[in-house]
Amino acid sequence: MNQAPDFQLPDSNGKKRTLKEFRGKYIVLYFYPKDDTPGCTLEGRDFTARIKEFESLNTVVIGISTDSPESHCNFSEKYKLGIILLSDQTKEVVKKYGVWEKQLLFLKLFYGVSRTTFLINPQGVIIHTWKKVTVNGHVEEVLEKIKELRKK
Repeated sequence: MNQAPDFQLPDSNGKKRTLKEFRGKYIVLYFYPKDDTPGCTLEGRDFTARIKEFESLNTVVIGISTDSPESHCNFSEKYKLGIILLSDQTKEVVKKYGVWEKQLLFLKLFYGVSRTTFLINPQGVIIHTWKKVTVNGHVEEVLEKIKELRKK
């Protein structure tokens, strides 16, 4: 288990946010490829649909992509997302977390964000990682993990 790397990134309103500001809460930090694409939209909507449940478990949900704050703002408004979206246009944070990876699409190699979720405990330690996430059922899996950990 490693300390989650801190960062400072703008949210959809351009406000600078840090990981440290959420100390004392569980953090679901999920990295996704692109605003307003089918899988990313489904994931954002799934997290939003269960946000009250996350909040009742002292958990904040934060999504990060390399899209601009303006793109996040439009995406969030279009789908009425109730989660925090952060913009990593410099790709500094996606690289720190090891989710900026070579990918293959239609026989073309490129770098992009690998859909990954980190669960961070209230002390700022990464306690669980889901790599190459499949969107369907993922939010339920994350909720179950948090409930399981809180029972201990």
